Amino acid sequence: MLGGAVTVSFRNRLLQEPAPVPFRNEVRMRTNDLTNTVLAELREPRSYPAVTLVVPTHRTRPDRDQDPVRLRNVIAEASRRLSEDSGVPERVRQDVVGQLEQAEAETDLVYALDTLVVFAAPGEHQLWYLPRPASGERITISDTFLTRNLVAAKAQSRPYWVLTFSEERARLWSGSGEQLVEERREGFPIEQDKELPERQRIPRTGDYPSGYRDEAALQHLRAVDADLFKVLENEPRPLLVAGLPQGISALEDVGTHAARKALAYVPKGGLTDASASVVYEAIAPAREKLVRARAEGAVERLGNARGRKEFVAGLDEVWNAAQEGRLALLVVEEPYRQTARLTSGHLTPVPDDAADDDSGEVRDDIVDETVEAALSTEAEVVFVPDGALAEHGRIAGAVRYTWART
Repeated sequence: MLGGAVTVSFRNRLLQEPAPVPFRNEVRMRTNDLTNTVLAELREPRSYPAVTLVVPTHRTRPDRDQDPVRLRNVIAEASRRLSEDSGVPERVRQDVVGQLEQAEAETDLVYALDTLVVFAAPGEHQLWYLPRPASGERITISDTFLTRNLVAAKAQSRPYWVLTFSEERARLWSGSGEQLVEERREGFPIEQDKELPERQRIPRTGDYPSGYRDEAALQHLRAVDADLFKVLENEPRPLLVAGLPQGISALEDVGTHAARKALAYVPKGGLTDASASVVYEAIAPAREKLVRARAEGAVERLGNARGRKEFVAGLDEVWNAAQEGRLALLVVEEPYRQTARLTSGHLTPVPDDAADDDSGEVRDDIVDETVEAALSTEAEVVFVPDGALAEHGRIAGAVRYTWART
């Protein structure tokens, strides 16, 4: 673990690449900082009590004005629960309550997105601003932090490429969630060669769209296509392409046809000199298609796994597969939560207010536990819309192997 107290400012990190994150510290972050290493650190067991607070927040006024009061009330309720928990020594309670209060003081809701997650445990606290809504306020006290909201936000923030181009210029952008950063690699940005001989600027006849008939323009597109091919070959990601319709058509026709691999096209010009925020706004509908495509792809993979008899569904079966480390893919409906009683290695759904008894232990949210177990064995986790897995008990998975029947 790294020592020292660190406060990471969003304003300083917005246009930077994710960096290794210190732990057991005071930090504020966004999903761009959520690397696999960071997530693994967050999932490590803590000294009891480890408190997770989930608070829906708002980006704009007047709704945003209520957020400080909601956060204060959630922290007060968590403090009350800690006071009533006989398993928490007074010294430890004061430490954790102090961490929560310090987190509240450091929270800058001017930069809030859709959800604030606060983690607090003896000697540490962390703040995470997430660009996706939570289903409601939540307080969990355990010996681990609950990372489900972060995992879902990271899944939604899957990295992607954006190409913006015109007859004279092309730029490459690296996207992750709501962050776009211009990339300077594999020849990008690309400018049309202004020194081409005049004979190469003579319009050509043929089927090329207006604006892309002369050899100079076509040579420029070939260069864009060739460098785009290198980018996709070295680091495959979903691709979004933005340019005038006639340019997109011409780019698809030249060279390696790298642009044909695009998940979505944005028929809009004037973006080659635009800022990151303007480009992001222009591609927002296409990015939503990217998120939907991943969810649909996960459901399709479940269907393929079912055909291979590598499919598990329903809370009990999926939870057991996760505990055994057999899950390769876990797919969960976004709002799905469930309290369950564990009896002889099997789960039975129970009401949220159920308590432990002689028949077994009650787990507050077994869905979160299943997600955590899947992640700990490097399974891929994908959240899908409510109702997408209705016929499979709202949770399903593809396994790496099945047990032989005897």
